[in-house]
Amino acid sequence: MQEALVKTWKNIRMAIPMTVGILMIISILNPILKNYYARIFTGNYFIDPFIGALAGSITFGIPITSYITGGELLKSGVSLLAVTAFVYAWTTVGVVMLPLEMSFLGKRFAIVRNSLNFVFSILVAILTMLTLNLFK
Repeated sequence: MQEALVKTWKNIRMAIPMTVGILMIISILNPILKNYYARIFTGNYFIDPFIGALAGSITFGIPITSYITGGELLKSGVSLLAVTAFVYAWTTVGVVMLPLEMSFLGKRFAIVRNSLNFVFSILVAILTMLTLNLFK
């Protein structure tokens, strides 16, 4: 029990600086990028989830920061459809981490896993909207 607590504490200590750094970057970049959100996301039900999934795949991050970023996107007028795809891809697809993942898990596995998660980020976004009956 004590060993598990020590390991957990070490992991938390390692995660805090990364989380704070990411939050600082987001808080610096968000006001700058806020004006571009409306230009990037078109409001189109077919294009927005793809753009959200693509942006999330490239930027890659930890779940806690994706919720903050997603909230900021929603406040800026980006659709829930695009934000859902973005958050899913942000946490599951890692284009930046792909070379590292390939070296540990194999090229084929890494590519298939990331590709499937990219496709599912779009599908989950669409299914979320259908479940909430938000398509008009």
